[in-house]
Amino acid sequence: MITIKKTKTSDELKGIVEKLSGADLSVCLQCRKCSSGCPVGKLTKSRPSEIMRRLHLGAGNELLESDILWMCVSCETCSARCPMGIDVAAVMDALRKLALARGASKQEGNVPLFNKAFLKTVQIFGRTYEIAMIVAYKLGTGKLMNDMGKFPTMLKKGKISLLPSLGGDRKTVRRIFKKAKQSKGAKV
Repeated sequence: MITIKKTKTSDELKGIVEKLSGADLSVCLQCRKCSSGCPVGKLTKSRPSEIMRRLHLGAGNELLESDILWMCVSCETCSARCPMGIDVAAVMDALRKLALARGASKQEGNVPLFNKAFLKTVQIFGRTYEIAMIVAYKLGTGKLMNDMGKFPTMLKKGKISLLPSLGGDRKTVRRIFKKAKQSKGAKV
């Protein structure tokens, strides 16, 4: 059973999310297609359709504590499956942004470490470089030797390369990171 505490900020949250995401939450049919296609939906306490429904019903800042905000891989499957054309992934992004801005984020486990390692490699190389990302992640967790048995197989099958790809537009990516860092202090 879902309990929603209606507060003064409830409608405000819905309005801010709609403004940030460009999505009209009132057209959601609750068909749950977003949740049925979500690759992490079964791993979280709340699925995308529940987040959409709770926003529609006027849920407040408690939504900013949802684990799915940090588990979402932004694959946009939810958005692609929505028969009403709602950009559910943009809604999740808006909620993540609000959670960070309001200090409500509860990133658990190694998700923040993984995100940081991933973004750092993209910033440096212009695209992800798996070896550097894995090294940064493993150093952060302190579990350097976990999963090492998989490395030779991944290398042999060409799933991972020893050298970074030079195909990314490093200047553009660095400019994006610089702009994001400058606007980081902007209030939501």
